[in-house]
Amino acid sequence: MGDISGVAYDAVKMAVEHVLAKIREGKKLSTEDILILYLGTIVGDLKEIRADIARLDDKIDKTNQRIDDIVKTLSARIDETNRRIDETNKRIDDLAKRIDAVQTTLLEIQKLLIELVKSRQ
Repeated sequence: MGDISGVAYDAVKMAVEHVLAKIREGKKLSTEDILILYLGTIVGDLKEIRADIARLDDKIDKTNQRIDDIVKTLSARIDETNRRIDETNKRIDDLAKRIDAVQTTLLEIQKLLIELVKSRQ
C-alpha cells in the first residue's frame, strides 16, 4: 500500500482496537463506534481485495509471458514453414521451366517429323 493508505489503515485499525476494548469492558457502543467497526470491516475487505488483485496481476503477467513465448515459438515455426514453401515454389518453378523446354523440344521434333513425312511423299 502507498504511504497515505497505510497511514489511514493504521488509524482505522487503532480505532477498531479501541472499540473492541470497549466491547471487552462491556461498555455501550456509540453510533460512531459502530461506524468505526463497520469501517474496519470495509478496510479489511479492501486489504484482502488488494491482495487478490496483486495475485491476479502476477498471474496475468505470468500468463502474458507464456503467451509471448508461445507467439515467438509460433512465429519461428511460421517463418521456417514459409521458407520451406518458398524453396518448394522455387523448385516447382524450375521444374515448370524444364517441362516447358521439353515441350518446346517435342514440338520442334514433331515439326521436323511432319516435314520429313511431307518430303517423302
